[in-house]
Amino acid sequence: MKKIIHVPLIEAIEKMSGDDFNAALDASCQPNAIDSINWPDAFPYAPACSFRIARSHTHLAVSFETEGLDIRASYLEDNGNSWEDSCVEIFLSPGGNEYYNVEITCIGSILMACGSDREGRRVLPLSDVARITRRSSLEHKKYDLVGGPYKWRVCALIPFDLLGLDGSALPHSVEANFYKCGNLTAHKHFASWNPIETEKPDFHRPEFFGTLEF
Repeated sequence: MKKIIHVPLIEAIEKMSGDDFNAALDASCQPNAIDSINWPDAFPYAPACSFRIARSHTHLAVSFETEGLDIRASYLEDNGNSWEDSCVEIFLSPGGNEYYNVEITCIGSILMACGSDREGRRVLPLSDVARITRRSSLEHKKYDLVGGPYKWRVCALIPFDLLGLDGSALPHSVEANFYKCGNLTAHKHFASWNPIETEKPDFHRPEFFGTLEF
């Protein structure tokens, strides 16, 4: 069964300061838990993680809050192997055969790519990825911490055109999923918002996306 979220409109949220941005999301959006542990035998651990999502007329706004046993941040630049670090992810299909993956580390480094499946994905140019505003509660530096719990919050404002969408003429809905992972963290984990029914971890499965309604 696919989960559904109604994405509220918050006027000009992309122009808000960090504190105002967080306050607007907290006031207007319910948290959505990333708590589907789809492969419990092999990967039973998952940090507590939730996200809030809203939009303006030009941007998609997402804020993730996480509490876990470790923090790993090794990629300071964009378009690195974000999934190896303490990472949250948005996969979104605007319609058609392609979908976008936006992978955000705990310090706000981002990898973004698009394609029709796991293979042959096209990484967006750094100049495009740089248009994504991101804010983190952590300092932008390397981390390798174990023995938490540690809490952190990371937010992203993604221009709709980077996601293949026209903010002035949005469709009624798009398909998407949200993930928490950390392939090289001390406690390797793979959790999702909408459940995934595969034998082994695989986030590149659009048939298991949920729905975002605009």
